[in-house]
Amino acid sequence: MTGHPGPAAPERGSNLWNRLLTQRVQFALDLAALSATFVFVYVLRFELAPTGGQLRLMLYQLPLVVLVQFAALQLTGVYSFIWRYISLGEVKAFVYAAAASFLPIVALRLALTDRLQEWRVPLSIIVMDTAFAFGGVLGLRVVRRLLYERYEKLKQESGRRGRELTPVLLVGAGQAGVLAAREIVNRASTGLDVKGFLDDDPKKHGAVVAGVRVLGTTADLPRLVPELGIDHVIITIARASRKDIAALVSLCDRVPVKVRIIPGLFEILDGRVAVNRIRDVEIEDLLGREAVELDKAEVGRFLTGKVVMVTGAGGSIGSELARQVARLGPLRLLLVERAEFALFDIDRELRAALPGLPLVPLVADVGDEARMDSIFARYRPQVVFHAAAHKHVPLMEWNPTEAVKNNVLGTSALGEAAGRHGVEVFVFISTDKAVRPTSVMGASKRVAELVVQGLNARFKTRFLAVRFGNVLGSAGSVIPIFREQIRKGGPVTVTHPDMVRYFMTIPEAAQLVLQAGAMGEGGEIFVLDMGEPVRIADLAREMVHLSGLKPGEDIEIVFTGVRPGEKLVEVLDTEGEEIAKTRHPKIFIGKIASRPGAEVQEALARLAALARDGGEGPLRVLLGEILPEAALSGTRMGNPADSEAEGERPDG
Repeated sequence: MTGHPGPAAPERGSNLWNRLLTQRVQFALDLAALSATFVFVYVLRFELAPTGGQLRLMLYQLPLVVLVQFAALQLTGVYSFIWRYISLGEVKAFVYAAAASFLPIVALRLALTDRLQEWRVPLSIIVMDTAFAFGGVLGLRVVRRLLYERYEKLKQESGRRGRELTPVLLVGAGQAGVLAAREIVNRASTGLDVKGFLDDDPKKHGAVVAGVRVLGTTADLPRLVPELGIDHVIITIARASRKDIAALVSLCDRVPVKVRIIPGLFEILDGRVAVNRIRDVEIEDLLGREAVELDKAEVGRFLTGKVVMVTGAGGSIGSELARQVARLGPLRLLLVERAEFALFDIDRELRAALPGLPLVPLVADVGDEARMDSIFARYRPQVVFHAAAHKHVPLMEWNPTEAVKNNVLGTSALGEAAGRHGVEVFVFISTDKAVRPTSVMGASKRVAELVVQGLNARFKTRFLAVRFGNVLGSAGSVIPIFREQIRKGGPVTVTHPDMVRYFMTIPEAAQLVLQAGAMGEGGEIFVLDMGEPVRIADLAREMVHLSGLKPGEDIEIVFTGVRPGEKLVEVLDTEGEEIAKTRHPKIFIGKIASRPGAEVQEALARLAALARDGGEGPLRVLLGEILPEAALSGTRMGNPADSEAEGERPDG
């Protein structure tokens, strides 16, 4: 296989390998191989002593056979492959090419009369030539790859000479391990010397994978580390569970030896990170869950070729939604964000990653009705993901009017505009804190859910909401705060020893939002499966431990007390509600009763008046009246920055 001539063409005269990369060279080699094979088979067929007449027939038939075979290679896409990456996956194309040439030549042999016998290739020659010819052109590529890899290896070895390399062991000799081993061995810049693999699959013991021997199981780690002088261990297991990673981290801590990890395999294959981006194990690895399986066809039909708007596009969830949508080929992607620099960041990132993507960055506040109305009128979005919100729980206890303005009134104004302008689907991002809310932020999100349900009854637009819990690593959330506290030497502040939260990764949350949007028929409140709960105190201890320090000795963990608006345990369903399964195992539908439209409209009018007048006390009382299940505190207490935060930074 070959690549197309690229920008390096002017340098080919000075570089042998670049000359060998050209497609013309591959064409010439293939034609020579096909011709030589036909001559060889013809001579072999007649026991190495063909007569003059037989040689004349061979010369008549050779151009026809070679032309048909060359055309078959073209038609089956062989020349679109890159010969440097030839593998078993590409072999089937050569099989198809062989069949595509064999059948017409046999048909000519059977159809032509004796008067055109010079064009009738003997069946025995057709069979042998097809096998040898296509085996030969495949072999050419294998040989070229072997020579190229040998050349690259010698170059890498030359680059490594005189350098002090760091001895490492790789744990996991699977697909990700093979990718990592090849990348490390072929790149002198990594500065690593792979001494071997460890793998708990007994069938792999003693085997050589990507040129690296499997030395044993993880149980052999305590023996091999001092024996081989290992500096650190690299986890190369694709989609390793948090239990597996935690066990390996614990084992390495006992040896002791430093442990690092490669990115997840899906990130590598998606092109987001390189295999050699080896990093320290982080708390996100221990909290990670299995990758989400999406119905790509359904999500593709939902978004591909559509004008899609994402509000709060500079925030943690909004920016990830924008990334996910961008990869699905929207007709146009509208990024709505009121924070100028956050919008600049996501716009620049997407333009660099997908240069052809039609992006429209829009500085706008979702609560500015005139501005949003003009955007809808001009760009005619078909799908809206509404992620703009104030999401920090303690901060909104201090600013309840702003929580209502952005989360409730902003959602209402945006939804009204979406309905008037004929948007197909409107997806509202909600939270687990909307369930029996104890905070202003949670209450504002619950009222916004009621608003969305009311809008669904009034417009043709399909309005729906998606609830989920905390996302790992979002700005302002617990993990970045703990990380900063550890960096400063502590203490790490936790509100309560029994405080429990659910976590999911930002990409996982965004993918499930897209899937829920594709599934929704209108009026639903989708609830995402958040997995197992995590005790915040244990999370703090694990993060201290991963930093190479000991909790309670090097870093103190201090309990500061539950703050107003917080729950010890978050829940995703509500009392008396039923949760129905959907066809996706991680998405459920909360059968949550809506409110009469007139009641919701009256509540909105009263909330707007209090928010405008700054009546914080009456606003809390009114939220409690609208939501009888809520348990809001009447006053605000404490500093919202005293201890670990919840949610994301304010967006909108």
